Amino acid sequence: MTKKQTIQLFEEHKVRTAWDSDTEKWFFSVIDVVAVLTDSDYQTARKYWKVLKGRLIKEGNELVTNCYQLKFLAPDGKRRLTDVADTQQLFRIIQTIPSPKAEPFKQWMARVAALRLDQMQDPELSIDQAMADYRRLGYSEAWINQRIKSIEVRKHLTDEWKRAGLEEGPQFATLTDIIYRGWSGLTAKEYKQYKGLKKENLRDNMTDLEIAINMLAEATTTQISKNENPRGMSESIGIARRGGHTARTAREAAEREIGQSVVSRENAKSLIAPEEKKLLKNQ
Repeated sequence: MTKKQTIQLFEEHKVRTAWDSDTEKWFFSVIDVVAVLTDSDYQTARKYWKVLKGRLIKEGNELVTNCYQLKFLAPDGKRRLTDVADTQQLFRIIQTIPSPKAEPFKQWMARVAALRLDQMQDPELSIDQAMADYRRLGYSEAWINQRIKSIEVRKHLTDEWKRAGLEEGPQFATLTDIIYRGWSGLTAKEYKQYKGLKKENLRDNMTDLEIAINMLAEATTTQISKNENPRGMSESIGIARRGGHTARTAREAAEREIGQSVVSRENAKSLIAPEEKKLLKNQ
């Protein structure tokens, strides 16, 4: 199964989800749903689900037997196996948990499922949803617009890599590291460490300038690749280096003008505007 993981927001709660493109179903982290319904933290919800799961197994409840497990990012920053359920299974689990949030949560789940199907027909809806999510997290409008543009640039690059016969996974990651190292001097892993990140998305923790320089690197790499029509990894590596080098020249010119490094230790915690943090907190 091909699953794309993402975090959905219900009120102030994060719910880890995965979209299965083969079955066209959402899978939800059961522990996260329990945390929402019981208004508890991760560890308390984990214990609650363990007891509830044991009771349901004793009762011979098939929905627990049929639950999948997926590796999701846990609060400690590590990827751990966790129970997940599709929409139908989750509706039945929710019925066993007395909570005033049960009905609102069911309605939210239905909207999530319907929205995904709509997005498959109209990609602009995905962009609208991404912008809404970033606003909810408290990012500024200027940053959001820059970030959405960077997503488009990245998509053009990965489409070009696919055309060149490359595969998602290690090959894409290797080329991305080459581009990052070309303009910033750091691999993705080193860049995250520099910013104090663990498993967070690096681009969601970049400043406007960092996003702009990285967009230049990726857009240049895409255009060179289109011009030269490479086939395979070895030719694409050289093109990625050239794209990264071009952006490095721009980065160094910018640094001479502004008198500081473009590569920043800032991350999402500092990028979110203080006034927006207050608004977010009061919602």
